[in-house]
Amino acid sequence: MPEAMPKFFESWCSKFDDDFQTTAQRRNFRHYLAGLLGESSRKNLWAMTANTVSVSYHSMYNFLHDSPWNADKLNERRLSILAETRQTRIKPGFDLIIDDSGHRKSGASTAGVGRQYIGQIGKIDNGIVMVTSHAHDGIKGIPLDVNLYKHATSLPEGKEDPDFTKKPDLALALIDRCLARGLQPGSVLLDAGYGNNGPLLVEIEKRDLVYVAAISKSRRVHYKMPGDKERTKHRLDDVAKTLAPDSFQPITLPLEKPRTVWVATLSVYLPKMSGKKIIAIQLNAPTIEEADEIDYYITNAPPEQATAGWIAQTYSKRNWVEVFYREAKGWLGITEYEVRDERSIYRHWILVFTAYTLIIWQQLTGGLRRWSTESLDTFGQAYKAFRTAVECLLVRWIGQHEEVFAAHRSSLGLIWV
Repeated sequence: MPEAMPKFFESWCSKFDDDFQTTAQRRNFRHYLAGLLGESSRKNLWAMTANTVSVSYHSMYNFLHDSPWNADKLNERRLSILAETRQTRIKPGFDLIIDDSGHRKSGASTAGVGRQYIGQIGKIDNGIVMVTSHAHDGIKGIPLDVNLYKHATSLPEGKEDPDFTKKPDLALALIDRCLARGLQPGSVLLDAGYGNNGPLLVEIEKRDLVYVAAISKSRRVHYKMPGDKERTKHRLDDVAKTLAPDSFQPITLPLEKPRTVWVATLSVYLPKMSGKKIIAIQLNAPTIEEADEIDYYITNAPPEQATAGWIAQTYSKRNWVEVFYREAKGWLGITEYEVRDERSIYRHWILVFTAYTLIIWQQLTGGLRRWSTESLDTFGQAYKAFRTAVECLLVRWIGQHEEVFAAHRSSLGLIWV
């Protein structure tokens, strides 16, 4: 509950007070963030209200579903707060990561739901997909924006419905939203779901942005292989097989657990795209014959920049977004909303972004150091320090307000002795 939170929790929440019109909205904003960051194993409305003193399910549901506040303004305020402080400001030349993530949802009445690939379970199932953008500047990762992908089957007119938007178009809208803030990325990182979309890459180039994108092994490129009299269209995996072993050089990727890969680069032309592009072929072993993982990347960076090391190490930064999803789903309940309409789902996502950013803010500005003997280099370490602070203060609060806490437990059908 907010009263048992560290002082910096109130300091953080007060920065958003101007985005709410009433005292009740401000109070429920604090309750919702406290619930997301709290002890509940689930982060849905029922669980959060059951673990919060003096707040009802109805008031929290009303805040998320009916109360007139603007989630976009809240998100802009969140990012402007980060920009005010040297430690938290997004550094120039950051990597802009575009990604999507799915999670299961039963039934057919939730906005955007449909049978589609769900990354959380690794197969096609009934669920929701969010398309997200993130800034990673080498020190920190910050979620920027999120769009709901509305599966065609969730719309009255299917793919002909005015509300249907393809994922690459949602991704481009997120890139434009980033640029509109005056944030200029050094590169845009895309997985194969977007890297295989030529029109999206063309649009990114029109914005004078550099990209590094994964592409499929079956992608056809114009390349002069041994025996060709001129450039001919070939599959990338066929091109890879013609490369000599000494074309690949070892590169160390700066991941949580650093690992070595072997990378070769070549220049190709692609249908319906202008100019040469650099392709990187990345192996998890010194030769193609030994490798059981082969990845293909494309970039429009100039040749002097697009070295094997730069491409592999730049794209590896995209790994941060997988860590973010793991944290946002496992600890902050980004997929555990109990609402079905698009506006309420979007509000929940932005509130999760806001809770996540509170931890990042305190991690980078030193607000959690007194609660941990660890170095707090990761979100997980910082979040555990936050939970320790809350646990300590909650025990103190219960000691001072035992009757109030006992009444709360009694309202849940439990007995506090």
